[in-house]
Amino acid sequence: MHLDQLRRLDADLLLALDALLTESNVTRAAQRLGVGQSAMSARLARLREVFEDRLFVPSPDGRGVLATPRALALRPVLAKVLELIDEMLGPVVDFEPATTRRTFTVALHEIPAVMLAPDLVPRVATAAPSARLVFVSPPDAELLAERLESGAIDICIGNRGLAQTAWRMRTLFEDRFLTAQRKGHPRGCAPLDLDAFCAAEHLLVSADGGGFFGQVDAALAALARERRVALSIQNYALAAALIGSSDYLCTLPSRFLHRFADALDLFEPPIELGAVELAAYWHPRNQDDPAHRWLRDQIFAAATATGRR
Repeated sequence: MHLDQLRRLDADLLLALDALLTESNVTRAAQRLGVGQSAMSARLARLREVFEDRLFVPSPDGRGVLATPRALALRPVLAKVLELIDEMLGPVVDFEPATTRRTFTVALHEIPAVMLAPDLVPRVATAAPSARLVFVSPPDAELLAERLESGAIDICIGNRGLAQTAWRMRTLFEDRFLTAQRKGHPRGCAPLDLDAFCAAEHLLVSADGGGFFGQVDAALAALARERRVALSIQNYALAAALIGSSDYLCTLPSRFLHRFADALDLFEPPIELGAVELAAYWHPRNQDDPAHRWLRDQIFAAATATGRR
């Protein structure tokens, strides 16, 4: 690349060259650009320095100028350059969901996926039938930041403590915990008091795998109480099937459990567990991207639909 020449070439010179090639007359070229003849002459002098060629010479009949072979050779290249500049400076093309073939990657853990995906997937499939969705587990914090910045992950859905200061964030919903048991449980359908809760056997979903102590156990410990966790699993989707086929109790976010309400009885737990808050995070570089904005709107709408259940 001829960097020195490129540094001396600007849009004014390109437009001047185009006007001179079109008009073959310095005065008319100046009028075309709305500048004085002296300014046009100065631009021609600069063009000659950049291209190391006279470019235009006086016509023998005194009626304007004639392009040199070098100037004529530049004409088709200049037309392409000006067309590309015009395209670059033109308005952003609107995103068309109906025709896009874009792949959207969403990072989220299993429980938000179970809560959101049944509403999000058909919404995207209907509005953007040729688009593709990818759900991935969020990587560690450093790698997540890199992938959001690079665009490898479009958006991440997780708890409020996940965000970095520079990320954009919007709360999707707040949720509460409920305790589930199978229909026809021998305990009956009486409200759960603390003694009955602690006497029962429980299923715990341990995201790290193999754990027998979670948020519920911490809340019980604060009351000098404890429960027996008889089964620990790592898979949230498996939890509903296991609760429905056993006498274990399980305490999980209500939006998750309500999807299985036909097979489960749901109760308020007898302890204060606080709220579950889920949020969406994305890198600010994607804030104004029409496709990304559309994806966010679908996620926000899916979260609202989930909350109405």
